[in-house]
Amino acid sequence: MLYLNIDHLRRCMQTLNSSLALYRKAEPDSIDQEVFRNAIVKSYELTQETAFKLLKKALKVYGHGGKKLESTPVKDILRLAAVHDLMTLAEVERWFAYRDNRNNTAHDYGEQFASETLMLIPGFLQDIGMLADMLERKLGKQGEHLDN
Repeated sequence: MLYLNIDHLRRCMQTLNSSLALYRKAEPDSIDQEVFRNAIVKSYELTQETAFKLLKKALKVYGHGGKKLESTPVKDILRLAAVHDLMTLAEVERWFAYRDNRNNTAHDYGEQFASETLMLIPGFLQDIGMLADMLERKLGKQGEHLDN
C-alpha cells in the first residue's frame, strides 16, 4: 500500500506563508520587499510542483498508470483529483487559476506579477492546506488507505 508523506508540502506551505508575512512587513519598494517577493514566486512554484507530484502519486492508488500520468496535462490531473474526491470542483477551478498564474510567473517577475499573484496567495495557502489534509486523511500513515 502506498503511503504519502506530505511533510515536504507542509514545509513548502510554511515557507510561502513566512515569505508573504515578511513581504508585507518590508518597507514598500525596498530591496527587502523585492527579495521577499522573489521568495514568494519561488515558493509558489515549488509548492505547486510538490502538490502535483503528490497528486500523481495519489492517483496511482486509484489505478492510473504512472507513465501515462507523467504525460498528462496538469489540468487533467486536477480533474482526476476531483473524480476521486481528492478535491472539490470549486477547488479544481481555483487550482486552474493558480496554474495559469504560475505559468505567467515563469515569464513575469515584475509589478504585474506582484499585483495578481499576491492577491492569490492567501487563498492558495488555504487550498494547499485543504489538499494536504485530504491527502493525509486518505493516504497518510494514519489514513484510511482507501480500504473503507
